[in-house]
Amino acid sequence: MTLLKVENLTKRFGSLIAVADVSMVVEPGEIRAVIGPNGAGKTTFFNMISGFLTPSTGRILFDGKDISRVPASQRVKIGMARTFQITEVFPELTVRDNLQIAVEASAGYGLSVILNEEAREEVHADVSELLELSGLTDRADRLVGELSHGDQRTAEIMMALALKPRLLLLDEPTAGMGDQETFDIAKLIRKLHRQQNLSIVLIEHDMRIVFNLADRIMVLAEGRMLAEGTPKDIAANEAVQKAYLGTAG
Repeated sequence: MTLLKVENLTKRFGSLIAVADVSMVVEPGEIRAVIGPNGAGKTTFFNMISGFLTPSTGRILFDGKDISRVPASQRVKIGMARTFQITEVFPELTVRDNLQIAVEASAGYGLSVILNEEAREEVHADVSELLELSGLTDRADRLVGELSHGDQRTAEIMMALALKPRLLLLDEPTAGMGDQETFDIAKLIRKLHRQQNLSIVLIEHDMRIVFNLADRIMVLAEGRMLAEGTPKDIAANEAVQKAYLGTAG
């Protein structure tokens, strides 16, 4: 069954139409990229999928169920998690503490709950697994605010993974990074996709990442879908070249 189906999604802010009649299908295990120039409506589109904005018209189906009006907190519970353009972590806490908060939230433990020994061991095991998977074990007890931008982003992605999603939404995961950090994040995304069998949708400006990671690419321009296809299709699309990738020659 199709994991995510977006049907004719539109978002209006007064007289401004930020996203107009955009549709998209994401199959289980697929990596899908959403690209386009600044102001194309990519983040608005993401915010509707993840529940931070309600569509003006159109539907969002997850696992065949209409979630168009389901709040973001409930979408997490049914298997959807996301990161943001600006890294969302607790900089004054350690990497371990950040991951523990996410693991406990995923397990349904409130901040006031005192865990018994069995629950503490389960949380500890999950945190250790996330640290090993991320490559952050040697930085586990450092404050996140002291880490490099790339490591902070890695911690944020692992916090999202702690929620045990089937669909992971990544909003510009390599924004502001140098070449090595960009390479490391791309490697992590590929690793999570393969080892966790995750479906991933990412907004990304770095075309090296997009064309190396994505199974399919959707191009937005002025709030509308300009093109959709495999990386090979998009690279050869004259309209995309003119609007985003550079003048076709």
